[in-house]
Amino acid sequence: MTPTLPVLLTLDQGTTSSRTLAFDASGQMLASSQKAIAQSYPHPGWVEEDPEEIFTSQLDTLLEVMAQLETRYAIGANQIAGVGITNQRETIVVWDRQTGRPLYPAIVWQCRRTADICTRLRESGHEALIRQKTGLVLDAYFSATKWMWLFEQDPALRQKAEQGEILAGTIDTWLIWHLTAGRCHVTDVSNASRTLLMNLQTGQWDDDLLTLFGIPRAMLPRIVPSAGRLGVIDPSLVPGGLVLAGLAGDQQAALFGQACFSPGMTKNTYGTGCFVLMQTGSQPVFSEHGLLATVAWDIGEGLRYALEGSVFNAGSAIQWIRDELGLIETAPEIDRLAALVPDTAGVQVVPAFTGLGAPYWDMHARGLISGITRGTNRAHIARAVLESIAHQSQDVLALMQEEAGFSIPALRVDGGASVSDLLMQMQADISQIPVDRPAMTETTAFGAAALAGYGLGLWPSLDVIAGLRQHGHLFTPGETSNRRNEQRVRWQRAVAAARLIGGGEDA
Repeated sequence: MTPTLPVLLTLDQGTTSSRTLAFDASGQMLASSQKAIAQSYPHPGWVEEDPEEIFTSQLDTLLEVMAQLETRYAIGANQIAGVGITNQRETIVVWDRQTGRPLYPAIVWQCRRTADICTRLRESGHEALIRQKTGLVLDAYFSATKWMWLFEQDPALRQKAEQGEILAGTIDTWLIWHLTAGRCHVTDVSNASRTLLMNLQTGQWDDDLLTLFGIPRAMLPRIVPSAGRLGVIDPSLVPGGLVLAGLAGDQQAALFGQACFSPGMTKNTYGTGCFVLMQTGSQPVFSEHGLLATVAWDIGEGLRYALEGSVFNAGSAIQWIRDELGLIETAPEIDRLAALVPDTAGVQVVPAFTGLGAPYWDMHARGLISGITRGTNRAHIARAVLESIAHQSQDVLALMQEEAGFSIPALRVDGGASVSDLLMQMQADISQIPVDRPAMTETTAFGAAALAGYGLGLWPSLDVIAGLRQHGHLFTPGETSNRRNEQRVRWQRAVAAARLIGGGEDA
């Protein structure tokens, strides 16, 4: 392969790993490096990570990819046009302004420790205001209640924040601050829109929300567009003065990387969770039934919005049957195991390990396996886990089409689990929508690189970026309507049971 210069890099900081990827100007991936990061679970429902490990692992992969480019292609820093960043979104960090040291572990988006705070705010009548201003629901998933919890645990920390002694942000902000040696304390509109603190219409921090959650404005980053010159990586860390020029939360980056540039175009990322986003244009679509209105991006043409449904546990369910149940040794084995049986024989798995996301938003729901008989074997359970991912996605897709008023001609897919042919065919069958998997499934990372390339003028139009996306495989619906309807009824009954055993509302 002969690279088409110049090169763009993406820093992809995810929930379970930090990665760096390199793309050339034709969209080819040239190099990649990945380092796992540890999660800790100090109490049931709590999820934490080490902010310093997040940064050092990300820096290590960046340096490794630069070394690969030099060794394989004789590409140096002067041939790297810019860097994009994409990140796990609602995870929060608080650090000392002077030392840069974190003052508490990163509280991960999956963490449910603030469920009681959410209940308290809801019972006090604040949910309607939050929905109106942010397009989000009041849930422990989002960032604001995590900072609120920290300050309630340590009032002295809030005082320091008010005095400007500490800084805070989501993972993008944490990375940029350290990469630029403290020169840039910024976040982009897509990440800011996930905090419960940004006004969806203005794209700025909202005073009413800051007051409601008790968040000092002084500690928050400046909100910037998703594309354009953001800062320069400090040469003492990475030689060459690399320009940071693209920034978006991981799901918005995937939407951009999938070239969903017209209203109604929809993608689903199959990662730790499933995240379905439909581009809705220059106006947000406010959901009445648990979907989220969010910012897709701002590339200098004003805010573009998306309608989103978040499934909390998808790939994590595959990890669960590998690591906790021991039914498989590696994640790809689930396809071979599930293919040993023609169906689940009535078995349903609801992987509500951390509650249920859209459209239920039930923080108290808990996972279950139902429909077990004496003939149930591990292949049935494996197949039911795959089906649960497709069913959860369909719960979102059906509601999304209804509320946005768009039909989905094809679902564009990416993420680790999208390589599963069996799962993608299940999704097409259950949703009755063609599933379009691109030849290169690293669309989240490519989306961040494309934002950087667009922001620097390397790719002058969205049409050029759309032309770089190559089709890989199209999965067409093949399930009979009767069988599909039976599957959906069984799934909905299982979800109701999962909510009932957890004591959730409206189970």
